[in-house]
Amino acid sequence: MRTLLNLIWLIFAGFWLALGYFLAGIICCVLIVTIPFGIAAFRIGVYALWPFGQTAVRRDDAGALTLIANVIWLVVAGIWLAIGHLVSGIALCITIIGIPLGLANFKLIPISLRPLGVEIVPSEDPRAFHLA
Repeated sequence: MRTLLNLIWLIFAGFWLALGYFLAGIICCVLIVTIPFGIAAFRIGVYALWPFGQTAVRRDDAGALTLIANVIWLVVAGIWLAIGHLVSGIALCITIIGIPLGLANFKLIPISLRPLGVEIVPSEDPRAFHLA
């Protein structure tokens, strides 16, 4: 079932949302100082391509510097990516078949707003029970 949902997701939302993350990642990597943001954008972009069967968990070693960096990310790119997830999620929830995909979009909104200090793990991983 995960594979089927991921394939449908890839066609209707994942590819386009991942492009947004990859564009943000490229821009951040070009600006040298923001390379950590670019790496986080690429990591979350891959997660946006194939989200079913994976989950995001907060890293225990994320500190004050991560908080400051997430605030910068929020202003620069996070709000726009979150709006993309919100619009896509609402559009997908219009149909009954699209509701699980819309809910997956809503699940990605907090991660798009604060991607630093987050680790993507398989859903079966014991750390998945400590949700982000």
